Parts: sequence; structure tokens; C-alpha cells
Amino acid sequence: MTITRRRLASLAAGAMTLTLPPLRARAATFPDHPVRLVVTFPPGGANDVIARLLGQALSERLGQQFVIDNRVGGGGNIGAEAVVRAPPDGYTLLQATVANTTNTTLYENNLNFNFVRDFAPVAGVYSVPLVLVVLPTFPARNLAEFIAYAKANPGKISYASGGVGTLAHIAGELFGMMAGVKMVHVPYRGSPAELADLISGRIEIAFDPLPSSLEYVRDGRLRALAVTTAARAEALPDIPAVSETLAGYDAMVWVGINAPKATPADLIGKLNAEINAVLSNPAFRARLAELGASPLQLSPTKFGELIANDSERWSRTIKAAGIRVE
Repeated sequence: MTITRRRLASLAAGAMTLTLPPLRARAATFPDHPVRLVVTFPPGGANDVIARLLGQALSERLGQQFVIDNRVGGGGNIGAEAVVRAPPDGYTLLQATVANTTNTTLYENNLNFNFVRDFAPVAGVYSVPLVLVVLPTFPARNLAEFIAYAKANPGKISYASGGVGTLAHIAGELFGMMAGVKMVHVPYRGSPAELADLISGRIEIAFDPLPSSLEYVRDGRLRALAVTTAARAEALPDIPAVSETLAGYDAMVWVGINAPKATPADLIGKLNAEINAVLSNPAFRARLAELGASPLQLSPTKFGELIANDSERWSRTIKAAGIRVE
């Protein structure tokens, strides 16, 4: 018996219907085995610690283990590519960060994926500001004095960041453009080395994620001049935002959860609801506050808008500043 092409397609569709449960049925039983959460940072840092706290909370809520898989390297691109190639079934997730949006431009000729196009936003987790920190002996006592000092000493102030192409580097360049000052960027391999040189006086200022510098600000070893988020940080309520002096300035480090693009909407909706429930827990929120972070409770749509907006605006800044990674 000869089977026509149309009949063959019909039989194949029927087989798919028989073997694949409806989306709602999949969401109702999800997860029925462990979920892998890929983290692009090494164990022990704030990103890894919070990922493990979130994973433990989700494991308790959903009855399946959320396994942390640290995939370090390539500025976060190695871990992201591992997730984008995974089956879109909700069982492989990425702890995404704002770096994924900047990497689209920084590594545009070396990536096999596009973060906005190839990932589905699931949920925000937390945000932290960067903080502009100086030694207590630095001559400027506030941001206005700092800008005036920098203008009087063009090209003589060196600012540190945790590396070329990090948000701290990009935020420093944006600050210079908006304030009309020229500063020299000094990249380090992460915050610990940068802060060690700052405290010892080898460099003058730094743009640094608040969780890593908060302890030094609180004990007086560093002076915070401003935070980079649009509003003041809960952890340092007396420290003004840069935007109070430079209207419109905003640079926020955020962390969220993403999945491969074709992940069913019902699974994304269930994960979003469970993650937001964890973020509403007072104990989890208190732990975030200890680290200088704030919960980032967003719907998948709103988180997607944040990703798209940051991808566009940081691309403009990177290109305007001529930032390149080797």
C-alpha cells in the first residue's frame, strides 16, 4: 500500500498527539525529576549563594531538587550556550544577569546565540546597585564635589572596575559621558583584587557592586559617594543616587531566571509564580537585604521588557565608549 505525503504527515501529527501530554498536563506535573540551574559564577560568591538559596526554596516548594551547575567562563557565555542548546522543557534554566545583555554587543562576532532572541524570560530574582566608592581621605565629600574635582583634573583620576566590559566599567563610562569628565579605567579580575588596591591607596575610586563593598562602607574603610540605581538603596539609605545629581542616570545589576526560547508558556508561568512566592518570603528577603540586594518580582513579560531595554541602551553606551573585550 502506498502512503501519500499528506497521509504520512497526518499520521506523524497523530503520533505526536498520542505521545506528548497537553501543556496544562505538563505544567500540572512539573517537575517530576530534578531541575538544573546553570550559574555562570564560581561557588562561594553572592550570585552562587543566592542561587543555592533560591534552589533550596524551590526544591522545598516543588518536591524536586534544583541542582546548581556552575559553568564559569567566557564572561557568562559558556553557561548561557549550555542552556540555549538544552531541551526547552523547563528542566534546564539559566541564572541570567545583566551581563547577558551587554555580552550581545561585546561578543557580537563570537556568539552562537542572541540572548534576547533565543531565551525566554522566566522571572526576576534580585537587583543591586553599583556604588561609587573612594577612600575616606579623598578630597571630594559628595558627588557634586567629585564631579568638580574630576573636571579640574581631566584624565588624572583612575577608576577601577571588576573587569573590561563589566557593568561597573560600562557604568563608569556612562557616568563620565553624562558628567562631562574624563577618567582612566583600570580593570581588575573581580571585586576582591580591585577593593584590595583601593583600600591600600593604589587606586583612587571604584564602581563596584554594592554586596562586595558594603562591609567596607559600613566599617568606614571606604566612603560611598553615590549608588547607581535610579533610587537610593535600602542598604545605604543615606547615600544619594547618582540620578539626584545627573538626572536620568541609572545602572542596575540584576539577576533573573531564563529558559530556552521554546519552553512552553505554562511551565514558564508556573516557575514564575513559584519564584515570586519565594521572593515574598520574609526570611528570603531578609537574606537578600543582608547582601545589599532587593527582590526583583516581575512577570515574564515585564522581565522580558527589562532585558530588551537594557540590551538596547547598554549597546549604545558600549559603542559610544568604544569598549572592546579581547
